[in-house]
Amino acid sequence: MAIVDLRQLSAHQLEPLLQEEARYWREELRWDYHNSIEVIRRFVDARSLAGAAVIEDGHIAGYTFYVIEEHKGLIGGLYVGLRFPQAEMAKLLLGDVLSTLRAIPQVFRIEAQLMPFGCPLDPALAFHGFRISMRNFMMLELEPSHDGDSAEAPPIGAFSRGNGPGAGLVLEHWDQRHMNASARLIQLAYANHVDGEINDQYRSESGALKFLKNIVVLPGCGQFYPEASFVLHAPHTGELAGIVLTSTVAPGVAHTTQICVIPGYQGHGLGSRLLTASIDALVAHRYTALSLTVTASNRQAARLYEQFGFRTVKNFAAGVWQAE
Repeated sequence: MAIVDLRQLSAHQLEPLLQEEARYWREELRWDYHNSIEVIRRFVDARSLAGAAVIEDGHIAGYTFYVIEEHKGLIGGLYVGLRFPQAEMAKLLLGDVLSTLRAIPQVFRIEAQLMPFGCPLDPALAFHGFRISMRNFMMLELEPSHDGDSAEAPPIGAFSRGNGPGAGLVLEHWDQRHMNASARLIQLAYANHVDGEINDQYRSESGALKFLKNIVVLPGCGQFYPEASFVLHAPHTGELAGIVLTSTVAPGVAHTTQICVIPGYQGHGLGSRLLTASIDALVAHRYTALSLTVTASNRQAARLYEQFGFRTVKNFAAGVWQAE
C-alpha cells in the first residue's frame, strides 16, 4: 500500500474509481455526479488538484482532495472503492492531507463534509481530531397533480394575511438583485447556530456571499433552478425575511441548497411557506423528487421536513478541526 500525491496521477488512472463513485451517488442519492467528476478530471489533468491517492497492488483504491480558502482548508471529497479496506484507507488518506494542511501557516481551520459509501467516515475524522456533527440527507417523493396535468405554480407577489410577524410579506421568485440581501439574511439567520459552527462562511456577509455565488453562479451544487427558488420580503423594501434556493441535481430531481428565515420571523410558518412554494413549483415542472440536508441536532428543522414527508436516506459527518 502506498500514498501518492494526487498531482502525480492522470484522470485516466482515476477513471474506474470515479465511475464507481458516481454510480453510488446515483443509486443511493439520485444525484448525477458526472458534472462534478468532469471538474475533478479537468483539474487532475492540469496537475492542479491538491490531494492524495492510495495505491494497492497497482490499483488506485481511493483518493481525496482539498482546496485552501484564505484561512481554512476544505476537504472537498474522499472516496475509497468498496472492494478495499475502506476504514483503514480513509484514515490514511485523511492523515496525509491533514499533515499537509496543518503545516501551512495561514491555515488554522479545516472543514470536511464527506458523503460515505460503504463505511462511515466520522470515525476517521474523529481519529484525526475533528469535532463531529452528524447530518441527515433527506428525500421527498413528489406526487404529480391529481388531474394528471401540471400542478399550479405558487402565486407570486401574493401577500400573506392574518396577524403576526409574517403578515403582509410578499413571495417572489429569486433574482440576482437579491444576492447581497440574501447574504445578510444568511449571516443573521446562522448567528449562534450549529450550522454556523460547521460552515464558517455563514458567519460573515462576505462569506455568505461566496457561498451564494457557488450555488447560484457556479455549479457548486448541481444547476441552480430559479423557478423553484423564492424570497419573502416586506412590501416596498429589499430587506428579506426568508429565502429558499433550489438546484437540479439529476433529471427530475432537485435539491434544496438553502432555506432560512431571519430571527424575529422564525417560528411563524415562513419556512413552511417557502418550502411549499418550492415543492409546488417543482411539481408544476414535473420533478419527481426533492432532497435536502439538515444537521441532526437541529431538531426543529428536521421535524418540519419530516412533516412534509421527507425521510432520511443517509447520514454523514460534518467535521471541523480548529488550531489551538
